[in-house]
Amino acid sequence: MIKNISIIGVPMDFGQQLRGVDMGPAAVRYTGLISRLRSLGHKVVDTGDINIPIRDCDLTASCNETQDKDKYLKEITQICESIYRAGKTIVQKGDFPLFIGGDHSIAVGTIAAVTNNEPTGLIWIDAHGDFNTPQTSPSGNIHGMPLAALIGEGHPSLVNVGRKGAKIHPDNVVLIGQRDLDRKEKKRLKKAGIAVFTMRDIDEQGISSVANKALMKLVHLKKIHLTVDMDALDPVEAPGVGTPVPGGISYREAHLLMEILSDSGKICSMDMVEINPILDVANQTAELAVELILSALGKSIL
Repeated sequence: MIKNISIIGVPMDFGQQLRGVDMGPAAVRYTGLISRLRSLGHKVVDTGDINIPIRDCDLTASCNETQDKDKYLKEITQICESIYRAGKTIVQKGDFPLFIGGDHSIAVGTIAAVTNNEPTGLIWIDAHGDFNTPQTSPSGNIHGMPLAALIGEGHPSLVNVGRKGAKIHPDNVVLIGQRDLDRKEKKRLKKAGIAVFTMRDIDEQGISSVANKALMKLVHLKKIHLTVDMDALDPVEAPGVGTPVPGGISYREAHLLMEILSDSGKICSMDMVEINPILDVANQTAELAVELILSALGKSIL
């Protein structure tokens, strides 16, 4: 199906300590994302980047972020409000917003935008759960909290981005690819009743079964937002991420997952996040990210 795609870059790295994911949007564009999407027949507009404040702090002991329990909360909230406004405008036109991060805390704004008009399913592909709150997070880094904020738990300013309260119900969320969950985060996920397909599930059942079960979980919804953290993939395939975890999704598993989700016809918006060119090898991770975007948007082998 031909789509009108609007690309929104979000070069933000406030959500974590390790620098570099702010260069993710540039690395993805460098691979020829726009021309490759157009080759599939899509109409594509690059709206540029969300304005991001300068992060005037490094990782030295004197850095304010080591002293601030709400690490860059104000800046992240402001940026997510900007994402929300930009994304909502695109959705209201009936177009497909493609958000390129940046760290995964951008999802607070992206998902607030795409759920503004109607209930929307969420498939969250990630090595981590991103379901911590300030009370449970071992690090305090906000890129480990966006999903919690989206269901209405955590920093009030993040919970209320765009509009007050939760943006999505736990029953409408499916997580895929998890293999590194914090102890308290595991308890929170079980209590919330969110569907989680860990790497063990993928190993035992196969990615095709997991993908189809995810779609069945969201069968009552007309639209699905797809958010992909590149650390969901095995570091051999995607070395350019800030929080790599061995034993992830393989190259072919990732493509098959995208292809099956694409075949559903329900993917209406997408995030691609956590690409760190500083840690990458010859832009390998950004290249794979673009290939996965293409698969999610209709590219097939035959």
